[in-house]
Amino acid sequence: MNKTDRWLLPEGIEEVLPEKAKRLEALRRRLLDMYTSWGYELVMPPFIEYLESLLTGTGHDLQLQTFKLTDQLTGRMMGVRADMTPQVARIDAHQLKRKTPTRLCYMGTVLHTRSDGFAGSRSPLQVGAELYGHNGVESDVEVLSLMIETLQLANIDKPYLDLGHVGIFRGLAQQAALTDDQEAELFDALQRKASVEIKQLVSSWKLDSKVSEMLISLASLNGGEEVLAKAETTLSAANDSVKAALQNLKAIAKQVSSRFDVPVNFDLAELRGYNYHTGVVFSAYIAGQGQAIAQGGRYDDIGEVFGRARPATGFSTDIKTLVETFQQQNENTGAIFAPTDDDAELIKQIAELRQQGECVICALPGQQGDAKEMGCDRELVKSGSAWQVKKL
Repeated sequence: MNKTDRWLLPEGIEEVLPEKAKRLEALRRRLLDMYTSWGYELVMPPFIEYLESLLTGTGHDLQLQTFKLTDQLTGRMMGVRADMTPQVARIDAHQLKRKTPTRLCYMGTVLHTRSDGFAGSRSPLQVGAELYGHNGVESDVEVLSLMIETLQLANIDKPYLDLGHVGIFRGLAQQAALTDDQEAELFDALQRKASVEIKQLVSSWKLDSKVSEMLISLASLNGGEEVLAKAETTLSAANDSVKAALQNLKAIAKQVSSRFDVPVNFDLAELRGYNYHTGVVFSAYIAGQGQAIAQGGRYDDIGEVFGRARPATGFSTDIKTLVETFQQQNENTGAIFAPTDDDAELIKQIAELRQQGECVICALPGQQGDAKEMGCDRELVKSGSAWQVKKL
């Protein structure tokens, strides 16, 4: 490598410089404090672990996103986590083994083999919360509410919510008796909203006419609250599991709308995480950004492979994305410059100021640059026998 290129970082891997790092750390602390106030306990899963554990449950969808390497001690394959959700599920199922509902939160860097979008990061700082041990509207609403308040804490007051339910498509696929290959083909076409292709596929399979119409209708069932009323009519011939999923979605949306004044869009063909989600799925967006800034949903029984099948719902987001909109309030951005002096009173004064939350920067003998160049707006000056803080 050319010497002049040694400072370059891999594409999608970035470093955080002082000003942004300061805001990021302030937001991190406030988020964790808020999660604690809701009863969510902090856990810290390992950055790397054996592949079979890491790619379990939700992890199957992360196969291509996970960096893999060989453990030199055992010869077993290991992976660098690309998502912390499977790890937290393992902690709930295998380590904690509680019977009561368990609320866990987490924060840490994850690593992706490729970015999710144009110029996206491959090393997000993931933060999220998971609620285990309760299967009901109330726990889904709690997690969705916590996601919205997470965004509000980062000064994103009115995100756009996108709600769906994988049980609707899954129930229709069962009613149509689709094979695994047919279900996968239709799933792919629905994600692309390829209406013509969907009609061609359904027609070629010679399904019952009512089931065919319902499957074809999914691609167009997206929009505001009126979509739910339209879906009840359009899917009136669906089986009980589809109708139950639709009622579940309506109940969740009603409670969320009563708590928050945020725009809500419904998309019954939204099947993100279809291989592991079991119920409602949700995402949050902001104007001018095509990628979701936060997302989550219900994924019951993920802990079964770890010995305990428990209901589960949760969300996650990238704090590096959120911090772009976050500004610390009532913060003193300046600092106090202290001269080079071994005066005991000066040393005591510096310690007291730091305990009060002030930033005090001590001068170094022979240093270059003055107090203002170091970001200081005040200085400690000796007046008589006492040291006083004065503006520069």
